[in-house]
Amino acid sequence: MTGSVRLVFLGRLADQCGAGELVLELSGLSTLDDILLGLPTPLAEPLADPRVKLALNGMLVPREGLVVDAGDELAFLPPVSGG
Repeated sequence: MTGSVRLVFLGRLADQCGAGELVLELSGLSTLDDILLGLPTPLAEPLADPRVKLALNGMLVPREGLVVDAGDELAFLPPVSGG
């Protein structure tokens, strides 16, 4: 099934990506790697950082085994810094 997924970038990731969100067209079920490969390198690089947390449709999810479908929202949460 084709459709789109909404990518949301939070915090400093929005600055690095140049936008708070992006709609990406999918040709079916897609993995995180599929999504990152479909983005320009300067956009994909900060999102590929394993410290970036992911939320699929509002729920935190692990990076491993992640699959998104048309109509999903995938949010990228920047690593927390501090001491």
